[in-house]
Amino acid sequence: MLLTQNLNVFWASVLFETLYRLGLGTVVVCPGSRSGPLAVAAAAHAQLEAIPILDERSAAFFALGLAQQQGTPVALVCTSGTAAANVYPAIIEASLSHLPLVVLSADRPPELRGCQAGQTIDQVRLYGCYVREFRELSLPDLTLMPYLRQTLSHCWQRCLWPDPGPVHLNIPFADPLAPVVDASFIAPTLEEMGFFRALKPPCPLVPIPTALPWSDWCGHPKGLIIAGPSHTPQPHTYATAVARLSDYLQWPILADALSPLRHYGCPNVIAHYDLLLRSPHVQDALCPTAVLQLGPLPTSKPLRAWLKQADPLIWCLDAVADNNNPLHGRSVTLAVDPVHLSPVVSPERRSLTPSSAYLDQWLYLDKSIANALAATLDAIDWRCDVKLIHRLSQILPSHTAVFVASSMPVRDVESVWVTSDRHYRFYFNRGANGIDGTLSSALGAAHRGQPTVLITGDLACLHDTNGWLITPQFHGSLTVVVINNQGGGIFEHLPIHAFEPPFETFFATPQTATLSHLAAAYGVPYHTLEDTLDLEKHLQDGSAAKVRLLEFHSDRKLNAQWRQEVLASVAMALKVPHSN
Repeated sequence: MLLTQNLNVFWASVLFETLYRLGLGTVVVCPGSRSGPLAVAAAAHAQLEAIPILDERSAAFFALGLAQQQGTPVALVCTSGTAAANVYPAIIEASLSHLPLVVLSADRPPELRGCQAGQTIDQVRLYGCYVREFRELSLPDLTLMPYLRQTLSHCWQRCLWPDPGPVHLNIPFADPLAPVVDASFIAPTLEEMGFFRALKPPCPLVPIPTALPWSDWCGHPKGLIIAGPSHTPQPHTYATAVARLSDYLQWPILADALSPLRHYGCPNVIAHYDLLLRSPHVQDALCPTAVLQLGPLPTSKPLRAWLKQADPLIWCLDAVADNNNPLHGRSVTLAVDPVHLSPVVSPERRSLTPSSAYLDQWLYLDKSIANALAATLDAIDWRCDVKLIHRLSQILPSHTAVFVASSMPVRDVESVWVTSDRHYRFYFNRGANGIDGTLSSALGAAHRGQPTVLITGDLACLHDTNGWLITPQFHGSLTVVVINNQGGGIFEHLPIHAFEPPFETFFATPQTATLSHLAAAYGVPYHTLEDTLDLEKHLQDGSAAKVRLLEFHSDRKLNAQWRQEVLASVAMALKVPHSN
């Protein structure tokens, strides 16, 4: 039912009806006066879920998390001025992570710009190269309804194909901004005119098969598949396709924990490459001659340093042909989505591929280090961050979603999260690798979705405390596990840690906030974790609130020293089996 009180709300109502017909399901709305017509129209639309969120940065990251979960565009409404600027960090993350967002920023009409009218900045192309499409709409005009429909339809498609990402529509409104009745306004009967009849969600682009160099790949008995972080909305299909590829080539898969491959029971997956490659004799013995790289590289520094030194031939497979080669090695980029590899691999060709001694070496070492790691962690009786994350990978129920914060959590997860067939789905903001918006994104990923666990450090959590304001509108289950080591743990692993001062004050930046008090201020249930058994008990509590905070206190410097001295040496004692 279109709103007809005046031209502005009618224009906004047609806008949301058009987007709904194209496939929009959720609109995140930030408060403001200039965006009033958009907010009123979104709230009035019977088929759209409109979610009010106070803080624009939190709102944008919530929308980003929701887009990760749904795999379809989410709309964000904000008012004019710096409100639109606060959306920028999430726009950058969406662009680099290829996630679809439709940003609708309200604006003053052109005659009120550049003349010190309140709450006005230059919003034209505000987000620069980080949006797939920018359009500034005209002022509402009944004669331009077909133009509005076509512009929205085009922007929606650009949000999805050929390279998913954010689009920005700047929408000027003159007064009135409230849905006051204009007796002189007569709305056309668009439904009766068939105005929306041709609108429907666009069909996905049919991928054109790329000629793949199968014979070249088969000529490398020491080849690797390296699978980086993946936002694929088809994790099971992705895992199945890559598993078949590995089986055909007999190449091991070095899979990031942010890839579905660690969580869908795939054979040939090497989970502990980050630890293995800290051993020089493992590096030497397993040096590859060829690599298939799926998406971005994993975070692991040992892996990146090893690849740079080995300088193998690299084929980068990426659906949108991104440049995923920060090492600047010998590489060829192929515009191929790994989910489309499976039909290409024929069983007949597989029978020609002999068993791989190189694969057997990797599998043996991965199993050996997994056992050594488990024994090392079992012997620890102090608050160890790595032990907590390792235990999490073993006790989370099947089909749990896991959001991993940047900085140390994502690195520890990469190092020690075990393989399983529990169908965990991982979410993350690894496009720009920032800590901003972590809590808000996790709430978005969990909204009306799977039960979700957020693994975060204290600084990432505190950096986004306004995310807690979203909880009254949130529907779902999110358990926030905060590893509180009083500061930025990652800096303890960088050269700057040896320079004190200014290290502790200007880099580690420990904070004085008490998380239990913070949780109480937002009405969030809180618990201090005593140990990993306490964690397991709380994760199995079926009566838990929809959002809760579990805090694990640890010693930043002790954990850093242990990682550097003990964890790094776990692989040193392993013997590489000889290849036959």
